[in-house]
Amino acid sequence: MATTIVLRFDEVIFNYGKTKPLLDEASFSVKNEAKVALMGQNGAGKTSLFSLILGEQTPQSGSIHRTPKDATVGIAKQVVAPEQLNQTVRDFFAASFDDVPYNLDKRIADVLDAVNLKTDLTKTVRQHSGGQQARLLLAYALIQNPDILLLDEPTNNLDQDGIGHLTAFLVMYEKTVIVISHDADFLNAFTDGVIYLDVYTHKTEQYDGNYSNVVEEIERRREREQMQNAQATQQIKKKMAQAEVFAHKGGKLRSVAKRMRENAEEAAEEIVDVRREDKTIRSFTIPVQEFPFDFNGTILNIKTVRIIKKGEPIVKEIDYILRRQSHLLLAGPNGIGKTTLLKTITDGSADGATVGNGIRVGYYAQDFSMLNMEETGYDCLWKSMEKPDEHFIRSTAAGFLLDGKVLSNTIRSLSEGQKGLLSLTQLVLLRPGLIILDEPTNHINFRHLPVIAAALDNYEGAMVLVSHIPDFVAQMRIDQTIDLGRL
Repeated sequence: MATTIVLRFDEVIFNYGKTKPLLDEASFSVKNEAKVALMGQNGAGKTSLFSLILGEQTPQSGSIHRTPKDATVGIAKQVVAPEQLNQTVRDFFAASFDDVPYNLDKRIADVLDAVNLKTDLTKTVRQHSGGQQARLLLAYALIQNPDILLLDEPTNNLDQDGIGHLTAFLVMYEKTVIVISHDADFLNAFTDGVIYLDVYTHKTEQYDGNYSNVVEEIERRREREQMQNAQATQQIKKKMAQAEVFAHKGGKLRSVAKRMRENAEEAAEEIVDVRREDKTIRSFTIPVQEFPFDFNGTILNIKTVRIIKKGEPIVKEIDYILRRQSHLLLAGPNGIGKTTLLKTITDGSADGATVGNGIRVGYYAQDFSMLNMEETGYDCLWKSMEKPDEHFIRSTAAGFLLDGKVLSNTIRSLSEGQKGLLSLTQLVLLRPGLIILDEPTNHINFRHLPVIAAALDNYEGAMVLVSHIPDFVAQMRIDQTIDLGRL
């Protein structure tokens, strides 16, 4: 197939609501078979740009072209919609078609094979692990055989085998792919270009090269702009100082001073609007609760675990005790039962695990199911404190880049990244004796991860962690690893 432009944005202006500009005369083009990373800081509008490509929203002005006009678009979203969770796998895929094809089961089998997932078509989506749901979302997009494939954080919840399989698939994929991801290694493996959304100017910039090369190019440009601005600022100060001297001498020198001020003002207008870096969350500590007077030292006792192998539940004996400053990594492939174990420990329904009497449990769920989506962020945090303090709540939230405007919104309306930061704020305010974290890096800007890792490393209560990101885990103390896949 000859190289053609399959997607083009021409001076697109788009505002989210009436007050939040996201795109200002955005222009870029994507060739067929290109593999492009969509890059931008939190809140820049990456997900909204996907919505525009899909035709779910329309711009205030400008135009969006597909070539040919009937070019199809499929998307693998970050999370399964709540209304889809109770669908069977077959019904989940059938909903992607206006007219359900006669060979639906065959087509489902083909796309499930492509994403390396074996499952029963009569199981509900909810019955699948987070990693398995991530594979279902990708397969949902593929079954439509789209000309343009959009991937929104596709590595979230995937184990290393899953990420490797997805990477290999995309390297060989012969159609156009546009992907949002914070996983640099994943992006570097297959992308050949970057579209950058500037959260401050609302402009788009297009670059050739892989993710890391573009990040370096943007940083070099920022340094050049800062140097040019520093030189220009010095010149402006010098001209303004000279203008003041001439102005006080009177006579014809006043007109010279006026011209010098005008020249200085013109120079100030030419100062480049330097790209401001992503803000990073402040360093933080998760305080530990004051333990009950009758505390016997055992925070969590896990005697047995229930795992899934070859589709069948199996109970294994392990007999492991967590005390203060015990950090446990729970490992294993997608679908083995990690998330189920964490949920049942948290709600007290696990047959083989017991939380110590009076121990407060802080739970970070990968799907944010511990949050009430209809509450405001502020109400959620207020309920997390034993003795609520408005000033402390707001100052703590500000450290996680959650201002008053964000906190006044319902949790449902927040981005996935903001939900993650809200969940971390909640842990700080809760002062738990045990924290249980299920993939806490999902949706989180990579700049925040070292700060989060440092807080977990220094946590003095007991911790159970599930994470498929080795670099993140390596930054903290892990006292023991239980690999459910090896039991």
